[in-house]
Amino acid sequence: MKIKKTLLALLLSSSAFLLAGTVGAQELPVAEAAEAVADAVSFEDGYAAFMDSPGAAFFTISNLWLLISAALVFIMHLGFATVESGLSQAKNTVNILFKNVFIISMGILTYALWGFNAMYPGFAEGSAGVFAMGSWFDVDASVAMMTAEYADYTWYTDFIFQAMFAATAATIVSGAVAERVKLSSFMIFATLLVMFAYPITGSWQWGGGWLSARGFYDFAGSSLVHGFGGFAALACVIVLGPRAGKYVNGQIRPILGHSMPLATIGVFLLFLGWFGFNGGSVLNADPYLVSLVFVTTALAAAGGAIGSIITSWLFLKKPDLSMALNGILAGLVGITAGADSIMPFWAIITGLIAGVLVVFSIIFFDKIKIDDPVGAISVHGVCGIFGTLAVALFSDAAGFGIQLIGTLSVGAFAFVFGLIVFGLLKVVMGVRVSPEEEAEGLDIGEHGQEAYPDFGTARTR
Repeated sequence: MKIKKTLLALLLSSSAFLLAGTVGAQELPVAEAAEAVADAVSFEDGYAAFMDSPGAAFFTISNLWLLISAALVFIMHLGFATVESGLSQAKNTVNILFKNVFIISMGILTYALWGFNAMYPGFAEGSAGVFAMGSWFDVDASVAMMTAEYADYTWYTDFIFQAMFAATAATIVSGAVAERVKLSSFMIFATLLVMFAYPITGSWQWGGGWLSARGFYDFAGSSLVHGFGGFAALACVIVLGPRAGKYVNGQIRPILGHSMPLATIGVFLLFLGWFGFNGGSVLNADPYLVSLVFVTTALAAAGGAIGSIITSWLFLKKPDLSMALNGILAGLVGITAGADSIMPFWAIITGLIAGVLVVFSIIFFDKIKIDDPVGAISVHGVCGIFGTLAVALFSDAAGFGIQLIGTLSVGAFAFVFGLIVFGLLKVVMGVRVSPEEEAEGLDIGEHGQEAYPDFGTARTR
């Protein structure tokens, strides 16, 4: 093996020398080529040595688990797409699916272009910064970035796992503004939200920023992901206004979704993906922590479902499926901040409270004429706040004061960012489709196609 590496180095160095001679016998390309070969050989030697060490087995398993978790979180984007489309009218299905295709694609690219290196490492240890600056994510392969010297996973695994989280905030907004938002305006807003705003608040905690320095605790993102998206959505809904016909003469008129089976499939996909969302946030394959997080995640989701079922049945007089589905999501959001620190019994209580809370929150926002077709503001924003506070209430991971300060700070930043940016877009290019386009459906108006062209009722609901 060593002989092969030596021969490779000599061959590449000789080739670089000959090439330099043909372009003017410059010495710099030769030196650069030799240095690159030396680095490559050094990386191969160092990486091979590490993989032969006793720690390589746990590193390999942990790295694989994070990659599987990244795939599970990716599946959540399919879940969001189906929940949103199922709870909306058939005439807007293509539009919702298109937005979700754009969001995950844009999210990965912008996180590579800027966001990842703004959130991680974010700030120097102990600096407690506020505005992290990003850069292109590319890195030269080195032993320090691809072995346990970096973490229990490689630098590339770190990027792809965190990139799956990044677009979630924009997806939350997508559901709240569904059925009346102008596509081009939403695409611009979503890009700015994911590329710049999300990494800033994320770096406050996960990049060693000021919240981290003060002892704030958010294991997998009740505030940093879900609360952030929920309050950005609230700002956009306020700027955008309700759907036509939703509130008439002081009365709330239900606008029913076209496919409860599709919405139910979406929630179960989200439930599945959440095992990667929370379980992967352990950031290694520690058997105790990963299994604990799986159990607390499942118990909280089940508790959220039961809490919302009982509450909606009592107060709405009928067992409401949409409330039950949002109860599952409320429980999942509620446990996300403390999935590794809240023990199983208290995880059930966390889920139950979140399930009750989401019902009253959805009813409350409807009463004040905040039109959220899928309940995203309540599920992610309100339950994101509660889940962050639950860490202080049901575990010893953090104090109540810093949890309250942290969750309100993240929510306030997202809300103000949403008001300013979406408000500017409203002034510059408009954020809402025309009344005629809204009545006909965004599928025809924005895309010129229908999700269900063979069904005559598709455009009438």
